[in-house]
Amino acid sequence: MSLDPLNTFAGNPLDRAGDLRNDPDWLAEQAERAGAQALVLWEGRPLLEDTPDGPGLAWLPFDQARDLVPDREVFLGRWDEEPVFAVEFEGSVDPTSGPARGLGAFHEMRDAAALLPGRDAAMAGAAKSLFDWRRRHGFCAACGTTTRNACGGWKRVCPGCAAEHFPRVDPVVIMLAIHHGPNGPRCLLGRQAAWPAGRMSALAGFLEPGESIEEACAREIKEEAGLEVTAVRYHSSQPWPFPSQLMIGLMADVSSDQAQPDQTELEAVAWLTREEARDCLAGRHPVKPPPPMAIARTLLEAWAAEA
Repeated sequence: MSLDPLNTFAGNPLDRAGDLRNDPDWLAEQAERAGAQALVLWEGRPLLEDTPDGPGLAWLPFDQARDLVPDREVFLGRWDEEPVFAVEFEGSVDPTSGPARGLGAFHEMRDAAALLPGRDAAMAGAAKSLFDWRRRHGFCAACGTTTRNACGGWKRVCPGCAAEHFPRVDPVVIMLAIHHGPNGPRCLLGRQAAWPAGRMSALAGFLEPGESIEEACAREIKEEAGLEVTAVRYHSSQPWPFPSQLMIGLMADVSSDQAQPDQTELEAVAWLTREEARDCLAGRHPVKPPPPMAIARTLLEAWAAEA
Protein backbone atom coordinates (compact mmCIF):
# COMPACT_ATOMS: atom_id res chain seq x y z
CA MET A 1 0.00 0.00 0.00
CA SER A 2 1.43 3.38 -0.99
CA LEU A 3 1.43 6.20 1.57
CA ASP A 4 1.66 8.87 -1.12
CA PRO A 5 -1.28 11.23 -0.60
CA LEU A 6 -4.07 10.91 -3.15
CA ASN A 7 -6.39 13.55 -1.76
CA THR A 8 -6.35 17.25 -0.94
CA PHE A 9 -5.56 18.01 2.74
CA ALA A 10 -3.64 14.73 3.07
CA GLY A 11 0.17 14.59 3.03
CA ASN A 12 1.00 16.83 5.99
CA PRO A 13 4.83 16.95 6.04
CA LEU A 14 5.15 17.80 9.73
CA ASP A 15 6.36 15.62 12.57
CA ARG A 16 3.53 16.27 15.01
CA ALA A 17 5.82 15.54 17.99
CA GLY A 18 2.93 13.98 19.87
CA ASP A 19 5.28 12.49 22.46
CA LEU A 20 6.95 15.85 23.17
CA ARG A 21 4.20 18.48 22.97
CA ASN A 22 2.82 17.35 26.34
CA ASP A 23 5.85 18.98 28.02
CA PRO A 24 5.24 22.73 28.61
CA ASP A 25 8.97 23.38 29.01
CA TRP A 26 9.74 21.73 25.68
CA LEU A 27 7.02 23.76 23.96
CA ALA A 28 8.40 26.96 25.49
CA GLU A 29 11.83 26.09 24.10
CA GLN A 30 10.36 25.53 20.65
CA ALA A 31 8.66 28.92 20.74
CA GLU A 32 12.00 30.60 21.44
CA ARG A 33 13.94 28.88 18.66
CA ALA A 34 15.27 31.25 16.01
CA GLY A 35 13.87 29.07 13.23
CA ALA A 36 10.32 28.89 14.63
CA GLN A 37 7.76 30.00 12.06
CA ALA A 38 4.00 30.31 11.82
CA LEU A 39 1.26 30.28 9.25
CA VAL A 40 -1.56 32.75 9.74
CA LEU A 41 -5.33 32.30 9.58
CA TRP A 42 -8.25 34.68 9.86
CA GLU A 43 -11.48 32.93 10.85
CA GLY A 44 -10.30 29.76 9.10
CA ARG A 45 -8.91 31.53 6.03
CA PRO A 46 -5.16 31.02 5.42
CA LEU A 47 -2.88 33.92 4.54
CA LEU A 48 -1.32 33.39 1.09
CA GLU A 49 1.45 35.18 -0.72
CA ASP A 50 2.84 35.04 -4.24
CA THR A 51 6.03 33.03 -4.67
CA PRO A 52 8.16 32.27 -7.75
CA ASP A 53 6.36 28.92 -7.94
CA GLY A 54 2.87 30.39 -7.53
CA PRO A 55 0.65 30.99 -4.49
CA GLY A 56 1.93 29.62 -1.19
CA LEU A 57 1.37 30.00 2.51
CA ALA A 58 2.71 33.24 3.95
CA TRP A 59 5.15 32.25 6.68
CA LEU A 60 6.08 34.61 9.50
CA PRO A 61 8.74 34.29 12.20
CA PHE A 62 6.83 32.97 15.18
CA ASP A 63 7.74 35.87 17.44
CA GLN A 64 6.27 38.29 14.86
CA ALA A 65 3.13 36.16 14.46
CA ARG A 66 2.69 35.96 18.23
CA ASP A 67 2.95 39.74 18.51
CA LEU A 68 0.25 40.11 15.86
CA VAL A 69 -2.14 37.63 17.49
CA PRO A 70 -1.43 37.17 21.23
CA ASP A 71 -2.83 34.05 22.90
CA ARG A 72 -4.24 32.56 19.68
CA GLU A 73 -1.63 29.99 18.71
CA VAL A 74 -1.28 26.24 18.20
CA PHE A 75 1.80 24.10 17.74
CA LEU A 76 1.52 22.15 14.48
CA GLY A 77 4.75 20.15 14.60
CA ARG A 78 8.32 20.19 13.33
CA TRP A 79 9.61 20.55 9.79
CA ASP A 80 13.23 19.48 9.42
CA GLU A 81 13.51 19.80 13.22
CA GLU A 82 12.30 23.40 13.20
CA PRO A 83 9.03 24.19 15.02
CA VAL A 84 5.93 25.21 13.10
CA PHE A 85 3.02 27.07 14.70
CA ALA A 86 -0.21 28.67 13.54
CA VAL A 87 -1.96 31.79 14.77
CA GLU A 88 -5.49 32.94 14.01
CA PHE A 89 -7.11 36.34 13.87
CA GLU A 90 -10.74 36.57 14.93
CA GLY A 91 -13.39 39.11 14.02
CA SER A 92 -15.20 40.42 10.98
CA VAL A 93 -12.56 42.92 9.81
CA ASP A 94 -9.91 41.65 7.37
CA PRO A 95 -6.56 41.95 9.20
CA THR A 96 -4.80 42.90 5.95
CA SER A 97 -6.48 46.29 6.36
CA GLY A 98 -4.65 46.66 9.67
CA PRO A 99 -1.98 44.60 11.49
CA ALA A 100 -1.41 42.15 8.60
CA ARG A 101 -1.18 44.85 5.93
CA GLY A 102 1.31 43.98 3.21
CA LEU A 103 1.75 40.36 4.30
CA GLY A 104 -0.47 38.76 1.65
CA ALA A 105 -4.17 38.02 1.26
CA PHE A 106 -6.56 35.75 3.13
CA HIS A 107 -8.48 33.17 1.08
CA GLU A 108 -11.41 30.92 1.92
CA MET A 109 -9.98 27.46 2.66
CA ARG A 110 -11.64 25.74 -0.32
CA ASP A 111 -10.30 28.40 -2.68
CA ALA A 112 -6.87 28.29 -1.06
CA ALA A 113 -6.66 24.50 -1.32
CA ALA A 114 -7.17 24.75 -5.07
CA LEU A 115 -4.17 27.10 -5.30
CA LEU A 116 -1.72 25.71 -2.75
CA PRO A 117 0.82 22.90 -3.06
CA GLY A 118 -0.51 19.76 -1.39
CA ARG A 119 1.64 19.97 1.72
CA ASP A 120 0.66 23.63 2.29
CA ALA A 121 -3.03 22.77 2.02
CA ALA A 122 -2.56 19.90 4.50
CA MET A 123 -0.89 22.11 7.10
CA ALA A 124 -3.45 24.89 6.70
CA GLY A 125 -6.30 22.39 6.94
CA ALA A 126 -4.90 20.92 10.16
CA ALA A 127 -4.58 24.40 11.67
CA LYS A 128 -8.15 25.28 10.68
CA SER A 129 -9.53 22.13 12.29
CA LEU A 130 -7.66 22.81 15.55
CA PHE A 131 -8.87 26.39 15.78
CA ASP A 132 -12.44 25.39 14.88
CA TRP A 133 -12.40 22.81 17.67
CA ARG A 134 -10.93 25.33 20.11
CA ARG A 135 -13.74 27.78 19.37
CA ARG A 136 -16.35 25.09 19.97
CA HIS A 137 -14.80 23.74 23.14
CA GLY A 138 -14.34 26.77 25.34
CA PHE A 139 -16.38 25.14 28.10
CA CYS A 140 -16.17 21.71 29.69
CA ALA A 141 -18.80 19.31 28.40
CA ALA A 142 -18.88 17.65 31.84
CA CYS A 143 -19.32 20.62 34.20
CA GLY A 144 -19.47 23.80 32.11
CA THR A 145 -16.28 25.40 33.45
CA THR A 146 -14.12 27.43 31.04
CA THR A 147 -11.40 25.12 29.72
CA ARG A 148 -7.71 25.91 29.35
CA ASN A 149 -5.38 25.30 26.45
CA ALA A 150 -2.77 22.53 26.84
CA CYS A 151 -0.30 20.50 24.79
CA GLY A 152 0.24 23.27 22.28
CA GLY A 153 -3.45 23.39 21.36
CA TRP A 154 -4.03 19.63 21.10
CA LYS A 155 -5.88 19.37 24.41
CA ARG A 156 -8.25 21.41 26.59
CA VAL A 157 -8.20 20.87 30.35
CA CYS A 158 -11.00 21.71 32.77
CA PRO A 159 -9.75 23.37 35.98
CA GLY A 160 -13.08 22.58 37.63
CA CYS A 161 -13.37 18.81 37.28
CA ALA A 162 -9.99 17.97 35.67
CA ALA A 163 -11.64 16.52 32.56
CA GLU A 164 -9.41 16.41 29.48
CA HIS A 165 -10.87 17.17 26.06
CA PHE A 166 -9.21 16.32 22.75
CA PRO A 167 -9.84 17.50 19.16
CA ARG A 168 -12.68 15.53 17.64
CA VAL A 169 -12.58 13.85 14.26
CA ASP A 170 -15.91 12.94 12.69
CA PRO A 171 -15.68 9.85 10.43
CA VAL A 172 -17.71 9.89 7.22
CA VAL A 173 -18.09 7.05 4.73
CA ILE A 174 -18.13 8.13 1.10
CA MET A 175 -18.62 5.45 -1.50
CA LEU A 176 -18.98 4.79 -5.18
CA ALA A 177 -21.74 2.20 -5.56
CA ILE A 178 -21.03 -0.23 -8.43
CA HIS A 179 -23.40 -2.66 -10.12
CA HIS A 180 -22.03 -5.48 -12.27
CA GLY A 181 -24.73 -6.09 -14.86
CA PRO A 182 -24.86 -8.20 -18.04
CA ASN A 183 -23.63 -5.26 -20.13
CA GLY A 184 -20.74 -4.42 -17.84
CA PRO A 185 -20.24 -2.45 -14.63
CA ARG A 186 -21.78 0.93 -13.92
CA CYS A 187 -21.23 3.33 -11.02
CA LEU A 188 -23.85 5.38 -9.22
CA LEU A 189 -23.72 9.12 -8.58
CA GLY A 190 -26.28 11.11 -6.65
CA ARG A 191 -27.36 14.73 -6.56
CA GLN A 192 -28.37 17.02 -3.71
CA ALA A 193 -30.80 19.80 -4.53
CA ALA A 194 -28.50 22.55 -3.22
CA TRP A 195 -25.64 21.72 -5.58
CA PRO A 196 -24.87 23.60 -8.82
CA ALA A 197 -26.89 22.48 -11.83
CA GLY A 198 -25.76 19.11 -13.15
CA ARG A 199 -23.35 18.37 -10.27
CA MET A 200 -23.36 14.81 -8.95
CA SER A 201 -21.15 12.99 -6.50
CA ALA A 202 -20.61 9.81 -4.54
CA LEU A 203 -23.00 8.91 -1.75
CA ALA A 204 -21.84 9.72 1.78
CA GLY A 205 -22.86 9.84 5.43
CA PHE A 206 -21.57 9.95 9.00
CA LEU A 207 -20.75 6.81 10.93
CA GLU A 208 -23.02 6.23 13.90
CA PRO A 209 -22.05 4.88 17.35
CA GLY A 210 -21.56 1.12 17.41
CA GLU A 211 -21.32 0.91 13.63
CA SER A 212 -18.49 -0.46 11.50
CA ILE A 213 -17.32 1.26 8.33
CA GLU A 214 -18.86 -1.50 6.22
CA GLU A 215 -22.17 -1.28 8.09
CA ALA A 216 -22.29 2.50 7.69
CA CYS A 217 -21.61 2.16 3.97
CA ALA A 218 -24.43 -0.38 3.55
CA ARG A 219 -26.86 1.66 5.65
CA GLU A 220 -26.25 4.92 3.80
CA ILE A 221 -26.63 3.33 0.36
CA LYS A 222 -29.82 1.59 1.49
CA GLU A 223 -31.25 4.79 3.02
CA GLU A 224 -30.34 7.14 0.18
CA ALA A 225 -30.75 4.92 -2.87
CA GLY A 226 -32.62 1.79 -1.73
CA LEU A 227 -29.83 -0.60 -2.78
CA GLU A 228 -28.35 -3.64 -1.02
CA VAL A 229 -24.55 -3.72 -0.63
CA THR A 230 -22.82 -7.05 -1.23
CA ALA A 231 -19.13 -6.10 -0.84
CA VAL A 232 -17.07 -3.12 0.36
CA ARG A 233 -13.48 -2.23 -0.55
CA TYR A 234 -11.39 0.53 1.00
CA HIS A 235 -9.75 2.99 -1.39
CA SER A 236 -8.29 5.99 0.45
CA SER A 237 -9.13 8.65 3.03
CA GLN A 238 -9.17 12.43 3.25
CA PRO A 239 -8.97 14.86 6.16
CA TRP A 240 -11.72 17.39 5.48
CA PRO A 241 -11.40 20.51 7.66
CA PHE A 242 -15.03 21.72 7.41
CA PRO A 243 -14.72 21.54 10.33
CA SER A 244 -13.09 18.20 11.22
CA GLN A 245 -14.25 15.23 9.18
CA LEU A 246 -12.31 12.19 8.03
CA MET A 247 -13.69 11.02 4.69
CA ILE A 248 -13.28 7.25 4.29
CA GLY A 249 -13.37 6.46 0.58
CA LEU A 250 -14.90 3.14 -0.45
CA MET A 251 -15.98 1.12 -3.47
CA ALA A 252 -19.24 -0.74 -2.78
CA ASP A 253 -20.75 -3.47 -4.95
CA VAL A 254 -24.55 -3.49 -4.99
CA SER A 255 -26.96 -6.24 -6.00
CA SER A 256 -29.29 -4.20 -8.20
CA ASP A 257 -29.37 -1.16 -10.47
CA GLN A 258 -32.89 -0.16 -9.38
CA ALA A 259 -31.80 2.89 -7.42
CA GLN A 260 -34.49 5.07 -5.87
CA PRO A 261 -33.31 8.47 -4.52
CA ASP A 262 -34.83 9.14 -1.12
CA GLN A 263 -35.77 12.76 -2.02
CA THR A 264 -34.36 13.88 1.32
CA GLU A 265 -30.61 13.47 0.89
CA LEU A 266 -30.77 12.88 -2.87
CA GLU A 267 -33.12 14.32 -5.45
CA ALA A 268 -31.74 12.31 -8.39
CA VAL A 269 -29.27 9.57 -9.27
CA ALA A 270 -27.44 8.51 -12.42
CA TRP A 271 -25.66 5.34 -13.49
CA LEU A 272 -22.48 5.76 -15.56
CA THR A 273 -20.50 3.22 -17.55
CA ARG A 274 -16.72 3.61 -17.45
CA GLU A 275 -16.79 5.37 -20.80
CA GLU A 276 -19.48 7.72 -19.54
CA ALA A 277 -17.51 8.33 -16.34
CA ARG A 278 -14.48 9.30 -18.43
CA ASP A 279 -16.66 11.65 -20.48
CA CYS A 280 -18.05 13.10 -17.27
CA LEU A 281 -14.56 13.78 -15.91
CA ALA A 282 -13.54 15.33 -19.23
CA GLY A 283 -16.58 17.62 -19.32
CA ARG A 284 -18.20 15.81 -22.23
CA HIS A 285 -21.26 14.53 -20.33
CA PRO A 286 -24.38 16.24 -18.94
CA VAL A 287 -23.42 15.06 -15.45
CA LYS A 288 -20.86 17.36 -13.87
CA PRO A 289 -18.28 15.53 -11.72
CA PRO A 290 -17.31 16.33 -8.12
CA PRO A 291 -14.74 19.16 -7.78
CA PRO A 292 -11.05 18.21 -8.06
CA MET A 293 -10.32 18.58 -4.33
CA ALA A 294 -13.09 16.14 -3.29
CA ILE A 295 -12.32 12.49 -2.54
CA ALA A 296 -15.46 11.66 -4.54
CA ARG A 297 -13.55 12.86 -7.60
CA THR A 298 -10.63 10.57 -6.67
CA LEU A 299 -12.98 7.59 -6.40
CA LEU A 300 -14.61 8.33 -9.73
CA GLU A 301 -11.22 8.79 -11.44
CA ALA A 302 -9.91 5.54 -9.98
CA TRP A 303 -12.93 3.54 -11.13
CA ALA A 304 -12.97 5.16 -14.59
CA ALA A 305 -9.29 4.29 -15.05
CA GLU A 306 -9.77 0.57 -14.40
CA ALA A 307 -9.55 -1.73 -17.39
